[in-house]
Amino acid sequence: MQSAQLRRGGQGARRLRPSPLGAPAGGVRAAYEARLAGGAVQPDPGQAAAVEALARLEGDLAANGRRLFRKARGQRGVYLWGPVGRGKSMLMDLFFEAAPVKAESRVHFHIFMARVHRLVNLWRTGEAAERRATFGSSRGDDPIAPLADLISREAGLLCFDELTVTDIADAMILGRLFEALFARGVTLVATSNRPPDDLYLDGVNRQLFLPFIAMIKARTEVVEVAGAHDWRLDRLRAAGTWFSPIDPDNEAQFDALWRDMLGGDAEVGATIEVLGRTQHWPRATSGMLRAHFVSLCVHAVGPADYIAIAARFHTVFVEAIPKLGPDKRDQAKRLATLIDTLYEARARLVVLAAAEPVALYPAGDQAFEFQRAVSRLEEMRSETWLESAFR
Repeated sequence: MQSAQLRRGGQGARRLRPSPLGAPAGGVRAAYEARLAGGAVQPDPGQAAAVEALARLEGDLAANGRRLFRKARGQRGVYLWGPVGRGKSMLMDLFFEAAPVKAESRVHFHIFMARVHRLVNLWRTGEAAERRATFGSSRGDDPIAPLADLISREAGLLCFDELTVTDIADAMILGRLFEALFARGVTLVATSNRPPDDLYLDGVNRQLFLPFIAMIKARTEVVEVAGAHDWRLDRLRAAGTWFSPIDPDNEAQFDALWRDMLGGDAEVGATIEVLGRTQHWPRATSGMLRAHFVSLCVHAVGPADYIAIAARFHTVFVEAIPKLGPDKRDQAKRLATLIDTLYEARARLVVLAAAEPVALYPAGDQAFEFQRAVSRLEEMRSETWLESAFR
């Protein structure tokens, strides 16, 4: 196993790069002001507060790097939280490009945790030679110290996008891991849709997770980015959310809207565990999923899978929904279940389909039941729905 995945810019990660130890020219504040001047973003008090916090950290990192005869130490990081579409990821990207550190990693939190679990498993089950090759050591039963050593060697600054905790396996390891990382001088910057106190809310054995929350609040400056403007909503309003029929023009518009909604983010993919099974969705990032009808409704996918998708993604793009005849009752039933689940989760849905909702499955054993899905599809494409979804 290669331990330098993040150094190579592995899936979902940005590169670890050399950076000057002095303060960068301009920095995050200048980069943001340039975007304002160019009209790429509009003035927003929440973003302005976040920029100030990131600029403060930028300065702290630069000052720490100039301490030639002292061991580098972790700085008080920044935790940006607020609703989707408020520019949190964009701000972290600007900071990441300006950060004056020698080694840094920008990675989606779920990808980071997937790697953590793989490394923990390797420490516990791998041969001694493989452990030495990956970690540089092989002694001991507890994987936390060697794992923290490895991660801190790779990056002194960790930038996480979409920090959210819903899995008990993640919850149980985070406190000990970050206690060790902070002790090794790692600095954290993160974005999240939730304030720290709401992480892993109502989770199993949540009391064991509370030390991690306390560490986040102590080791980062928590900034709410909750301006009234949702730029993704603007794009959905302008483009619409239902594209039919499936022709080159609608395919191009559907694809353009997806790219626009990404806002420059990479499709890092997402892996979800459901009832002991692992699903990988390659076209996913920042709470958004793009998937083909075949993957969602033809393959063996069921209600538990749809619930996991709705819990993970606030916006779902479904492409190539065909007209379904009477012989496609199972596919129609799966599609209706998917729609019901996304509706209950108040997700935003963008569709490329062969027909309008009412004509997707007009006849068959499930046609009567499918009418509820038709009604919900019509509601989910309305401006009222778009404005109120996932709030």
